[in-house]
Order: sequence, then structure tokens, then C-alpha cells
Amino acid sequence: MSKNARNRAQRNVLTQRQVPWGGIAFFAVIGVVAIVAISYAFMQSRPSSASGSGGAIAGLVQKDGLSRDHTSDPVKYDTSPPMGGAHDPMWQNCDAHVYDRQLRNENAVHSLEHGAVWISYRPDLPADQVKLLQDKVSATDYTLMSPYPGLDAPLALTAWGKQVKVQNADDGRIDAFLRAFVKGPQTQEPGAACDGAKDTP
Repeated sequence: MSKNARNRAQRNVLTQRQVPWGGIAFFAVIGVVAIVAISYAFMQSRPSSASGSGGAIAGLVQKDGLSRDHTSDPVKYDTSPPMGGAHDPMWQNCDAHVYDRQLRNENAVHSLEHGAVWISYRPDLPADQVKLLQDKVSATDYTLMSPYPGLDAPLALTAWGKQVKVQNADDGRIDAFLRAFVKGPQTQEPGAACDGAKDTP
């Protein structure tokens, strides 16, 4: 090779731009980590698959086509506790409210229309289970809790058009129901208040 050719080759080696593989690898790893983190956060923040159909909550009962009429008269509901239907113009306060006496159905149903979950229980439910439920309700907006004489299961969780009955307060379906239906997609009046109305049973 001539001296000129060697000089040209040497200049080409010295003046060639090196591909910054280290930087590319670093930013590629950062990008992958960011995508994984964002995807994980998104999945965690989404309501469970129960939020739309409730299919992931075993024993969930659903009812569509419920009346939203207001009435001051007593209403004969076809489920107990009721899952919706005509109701009193005044809602039962449901902003993390624990009641120690039975509620009037017509007021509680109005709370369901606003996106609340109503936890009702048989009066003979053991005190430790009642306390566990009280702690959940006290820490969760748009919930209310009350005894319900004649209930055909120890506990019932009810949202507008949605209900599941369980045997004890540590059943995992309770948390799943709360995640899915507190201000969930079944809410008839999104953004409606859950306080400032009826505060007594």
C-alpha cells in the first residue's frame, strides 16, 4: 500500500464517528424499565375486571333496568337488600358512615344511585366481624354500613344493580367488590354527593 493510501486509511479510522453503543444500551434499558413501570402502575390503578361485568367476583348478582323514580312512599323491592329502583328523594348519608340500626331501604337505595356501596349484616354477626367491617367502611368514602334483620346471609354488599352475599367479614370478595363498585361504572349519578342528607336511620 502506498504511503498516501496508508495516510488516507489512518485519517479515515481517526475521523470516523464511533457508534455510541454504551449510550444506546443505557437509554434502551431506561426505556424498557419505564414502559414496565408505567404498565404496572396502570394495571394496579385499574379497577379489577369485576368493574365492568363483575365476572371476577364469585356469586355476584346483577340487575338491569332499575327504576330511578323518586317517591316518598314505601317501595316494595324484589331483592333484599334492594339493589336499586324507585327511592326516596333524600339519600342516606354514605360518606364512610357506620349505622347501628336498620336503615330505611328507600334512602339507602338513593345512596346506591350516587355510587355508594352498602354493607348490610345480620344483627347476630359476631362483634369481631362487625368491627372488621366498621374499619373498612370508616376508611372508605362512598360506603355505608348497617344491620339488616332477616338477611338470608351473614353479610351483603350492594351497589346499584350489583350484589354479593358472603359468609364472613374476611372474605376476599368484600375488598374486590369495594374496589369495583365504590363510585364504579354502575353509578347512576357520577359526582353526586354522599353527605349532607339523612344522617339518622
